[in-house]
Amino acid sequence: MAPDAGRAPDGPEDPPPEGPGQNDRWAPDGVTRIACLAVDKPMPLDCGRSLGPIEIAYTTFGRLNAARSNAILICHALTGDQHVLGTHPVTGKPGWWENLVGPGRAIDTNRYFLICSNILGGCMGSTGPAGIDPATGRIWGTGFPVVTIADMVRAQALLIDHLGIERLFAVVGGSMGGMQVLQWAASLPDRLFAAVPIATAARHSAQNIAFHEVGRQAIMADPDWHHGRYAEHGSRPVKGLAVARMTAHITYLSEMALHNKFGRRLQDRGARSYGFDADFQVESYLRHQGSTFVDRFDANSYLYITRAMDYFDLAADHGGVLAHAFRGSRVRFCVISFSSDWLFPTAESRAVARAIAAVAGNVSFTEIETDRGHDAFLLDEPVFARIVKGFLDGVAGHAGIDRT
Repeated sequence: MAPDAGRAPDGPEDPPPEGPGQNDRWAPDGVTRIACLAVDKPMPLDCGRSLGPIEIAYTTFGRLNAARSNAILICHALTGDQHVLGTHPVTGKPGWWENLVGPGRAIDTNRYFLICSNILGGCMGSTGPAGIDPATGRIWGTGFPVVTIADMVRAQALLIDHLGIERLFAVVGGSMGGMQVLQWAASLPDRLFAAVPIATAARHSAQNIAFHEVGRQAIMADPDWHHGRYAEHGSRPVKGLAVARMTAHITYLSEMALHNKFGRRLQDRGARSYGFDADFQVESYLRHQGSTFVDRFDANSYLYITRAMDYFDLAADHGGVLAHAFRGSRVRFCVISFSSDWLFPTAESRAVARAIAAVAGNVSFTEIETDRGHDAFLLDEPVFARIVKGFLDGVAGHAGIDRT
């Protein structure tokens, strides 16, 4: 599904920004706009196919300065989208990173111009399996080409070109968003000044691939999946997608976080039912996560995006040596991990930092102590916010970005 709520047209005929207060192309903040890219020349994909035209849905916040030097690209995680800030038009909930992003916050919209796009293969307005294949006039479904993290970054780079920005001040993201940050730094180092990869890794582990495969099999085993052609059958594999979400959500939390939040407490009852209803609070919580997720996400997109994460291996793309991905780079890095994150454990982030340092790169690394697991990067973690703010404030001075 690709909801159009809050969507505004954005054709190439729109005038480019001329300075602070003049870039109406991105106003008002938070309204989804659609950029039509790769119109004259299809974009090549890692799978050997090409794709074009491509629509990328994006939001912006703040104002681009006269030098066009204060732009930050926010990269979202697996189940995120472009609604990083403000009210989500589908769920009605706050944006997914309001703890970190906004006026006066760590990523300050009073100082920086923020861009957040729905990834290629997504389902909130960007070209993906829920869209229409122009060659057939039918919904793509599983006929959509398999995309990679590198393909997502290529599409983002086309968007940045479309916005008239030659060089980003920073690229920031967590989890799959962090993979995109690393891909930006490896593939397009001259197009960004700083990079903040958070709770991520340079390649997907066998354990993480295994969890993704369980989710994909749950979706494909749902009789309403119809080999990916469920839209043509007027159905949706909501049960399979809900199970996939429940499985994944367990990996986002630590054992301590689950214990502190739920323990073995019963859900709205004084005794066990001796049946298979949700006796425990943790069961009810997971069922709720699954049931609400299917209202905003497309099952085929879930298949494609998880596969893109599985294929990600930055070292393999550079002769098997991770350090080679960053050789000669002038990008300034701030690598952040969380102590209780077992989905992307600290060792993975430390390996990235060491690889950058091995080629004399400019890198700082921090592990934040928390019991909140992988999802800590999305939650209110004051130390995390201070580190991000401190890093961006410091490198902004070197980039010549004035304080407001």
